[in-house]
Amino acid sequence: MAAAGVVSGKIIFEQEGVYIHSSCGKTNDQDSLISGILRVLEKDAEVIVDWRPLDDALDSSSILYARKDSSSVVEWTQAPKERAHRGAEHLNSYEAEWDMVNTVSFKKKPHTNGDASSHRNGKSKWSFQFSLTDLKSIKQNREGMGWSYLVFCLKDDVVLPALHFHQGESKLLIESLEKYVMLCDSPQDKRILLVNCQNKSLSQSFENLLDEPAYGLIQKIKKDPYTATMVGFSKVTNYIFDSLRGSDPSTHQRPPSEMADFLSDAIPGLKINQQEEPGFEVITRIDLGERPVVQRREPVSLEEWTKNVDSEGRILNVDNMKQMIFRGGLSHALRKQAWKFLLGYFPWDSTKEERAQLQKQKTDEYFRMKLQWKSVSEEQEKRNSRLRDYRSLIEKDVNRTDRTNKFYEGQDNPGLILLHDILMTYCMYDFDLGYVQGMSDLLSPLLYVMENEVDAFWCFAAYMDQMHHNFEEQMQGMKTQLIQLSTLLRLLDSGFCSYLESQDSGYLYFCFRWLLIRFKREFSFLDILRLWEVMWTELPCKNFHLLLCCAILESEKQQIMEKHYGFNEILKHINELSMKIDVEDILCKAEAISLQMVKCKELPQAVCEILGLQDSESATPDSDVGEDENASLSRPASAFQSNTLPTLAACGARDDSPTQMPASPNAKRLTPS
Repeated sequence: MAAAGVVSGKIIFEQEGVYIHSSCGKTNDQDSLISGILRVLEKDAEVIVDWRPLDDALDSSSILYARKDSSSVVEWTQAPKERAHRGAEHLNSYEAEWDMVNTVSFKKKPHTNGDASSHRNGKSKWSFQFSLTDLKSIKQNREGMGWSYLVFCLKDDVVLPALHFHQGESKLLIESLEKYVMLCDSPQDKRILLVNCQNKSLSQSFENLLDEPAYGLIQKIKKDPYTATMVGFSKVTNYIFDSLRGSDPSTHQRPPSEMADFLSDAIPGLKINQQEEPGFEVITRIDLGERPVVQRREPVSLEEWTKNVDSEGRILNVDNMKQMIFRGGLSHALRKQAWKFLLGYFPWDSTKEERAQLQKQKTDEYFRMKLQWKSVSEEQEKRNSRLRDYRSLIEKDVNRTDRTNKFYEGQDNPGLILLHDILMTYCMYDFDLGYVQGMSDLLSPLLYVMENEVDAFWCFAAYMDQMHHNFEEQMQGMKTQLIQLSTLLRLLDSGFCSYLESQDSGYLYFCFRWLLIRFKREFSFLDILRLWEVMWTELPCKNFHLLLCCAILESEKQQIMEKHYGFNEILKHINELSMKIDVEDILCKAEAISLQMVKCKELPQAVCEILGLQDSESATPDSDVGEDENASLSRPASAFQSNTLPTLAACGARDDSPTQMPASPNAKRLTPS
């Protein structure tokens, strides 16, 4: 191999004898052969394809770059002169070459056939390098037609000079690139390999994303959004933010044609077309009226709970109890028993004796299912690929459980073993769904609170009844929630939505993780216990979790807009909110938003359906208020109907005296969905 100077990046592929056949107009249009070296390099979070003539291998100042706008015609020009005055040490290293990675763009010019102005010996003008993030397709020669060659087509259909492999090895290059990008045959031309085609079904494979280069991670999010979202989302955003921007301050904005549809393309089935979505409604600017101020109360105490239990163990005044839980949560000592009611494991009207009988029945049922997978031999498991895959996924996922809580400290902690067993048993309970990355996030708080394998399993099964649509392969549930969230946010702040759309962020894909596992990675372990128990009351309206998203985004609106965040910055900023959000503040804001919408006279039909409200046309003052002047909200079965509740007084002390929250005469009722 010819010397190529000190290479600071890791060489993935290197091949000498790769030629460009150049027609320079000096040999009666016959090709001039320019021999060069082709390299694929990995450095930091980038993978670069680099070709240069052998004569230029030692001289980084000969690197040529391109500029682009809407034209797909290429003119190769020398790098700016200021880059040549950064010191000999810099120029003779690969650092200078990496400086060019983030400046790739193309300059419009009349179409020519390689007649760009010569540089030095006329060969350097052909030098090029590009990031794999720019690659759109690769064209191969027909078999048996001379030397093998490859033509790289970049985004915006910019075509680079054909590279002829006089010594073969073109297939080895393709194999090297496939480690970083997915390639598939074009349906129109089998000689063309398309990059990152999305016709493969959603993979459930779980890779060790934290230990691999970020570029590999970005490919994993294309193959397996659950894995990448749960384990490496911050790494993805850092990659997008840092790698695509580069270190040059002049490049600190998202290139115009880069990453615009990254998440919609990366996550199969999530691309949203408003015109094709049933029920899509254009939301015009509406005056929602003044937003009320909401206060939270203290958590429900064991004493308050006991006062609401009769002699046989039935819960009295269920609606009032749910409202107290919604407004203040539960003291930790209550969670073990109260969560079973909130999740539907125990019926609210059941007696203590009935619950004991139910637990006995459920215990038998659980251990029968557990025995099913425990009794599977290694030979049987080898013939059952789905069970084998479920076990592998679970074992890897459990090992990544959040260890900040002492309940899950240590590699061989009993809590981790129980997590594994419960998740394996759930695969027997719902074999069609099985195990999908992210489910362990929903189970770990439940097991921590229940401290009992059987109770944790049945609470988890009940929670999954609510959440299963998030984990279905077609991801229709996630898609629907993102559409609904976009609709709600547009009603609340159309200006903010317009700004997000201008930055290719209008469909709020950065909220994917929030929705997928109900904010599990956004709040501390103890805060998520509070948040979940509040949401499980199903108050004050349907899809309250979407209003929580709106509350968080509203809180971040000022910073996002004032600092003119682009796509990458928005994604990075939202991701970095993790563990920094005040749960009580967000709950207050979300409840206030719900009350504001309930009072609105002209709420769009789409919003009414999302929140479970009646059509605004039928929700007149006469039909809404009825005989009870104070009843502003009604819920589906087992919902709260009174607005009498203890609140926090201005001084912060708890006020147990009933406080009436007056209802608007224009308030709407919630109806069963």
